[in-house]
Amino acid sequence: MQFSFANQGLVWSDAYFLAEGLFNTIRLAASATFVGTLVGIALGWLRTVSLTARIVTAPYIDILRSVPMIIQLILANSFLSILGFGASPFWFGTIALGAWMSAVTAEVVRAGLLSVPVQYRRSARSLGMNGLQELLYISMPLAFRTALTPWIGLVLSLIKDSALAGVVGYVEYMRSTQILITRTHETWLLLIGAGLFYFIICYPVSRYSRRLEGRIVV
Repeated sequence: MQFSFANQGLVWSDAYFLAEGLFNTIRLAASATFVGTLVGIALGWLRTVSLTARIVTAPYIDILRSVPMIIQLILANSFLSILGFGASPFWFGTIALGAWMSAVTAEVVRAGLLSVPVQYRRSARSLGMNGLQELLYISMPLAFRTALTPWIGLVLSLIKDSALAGVVGYVEYMRSTQILITRTHETWLLLIGAGLFYFIICYPVSRYSRRLEGRIVV
């Protein structure tokens, strides 16, 4: 049985439809953040220790950082379709957003590692630590303090940019909102609801990052 809100054209089943979009947004953002962060950490470290890696990865980093995400999604989707490569919208969105996340995270990690004073590294080596031990116990913890705040900013940007995955057929929260707007013409109500959703997701992440940053500051 459907229950219509007065003069709104919305039904109870629309709440379930929006809840699915909400879950899809969280799932996409979480998977892209996880993949992109892991790849970005590896790229960022490589770019600090190898000139060859820095030169080879420069086009990847520069293109993904410079080209708007919506253009990347459309061009990549069209290119893969021409090649006959099939992937679900979720996995395609994860790869596309994760690639962007890896590029920007790589630069954050690189900057964090380069901010570690050379004297600390030399002292660690003089105490008998090898390169891996120095990285794990000296450079990475100090770089984490520097990189945490900008990385959180990247996560918040990715959550909001996940709305662009609708152009490749992925029905996340913003796309489900647009579908309901087209059907019901309740533009203001639905857009305000979408804005509140993104605020509810992003604000706690931002607040928690500030508390965490306060705890780890030397």
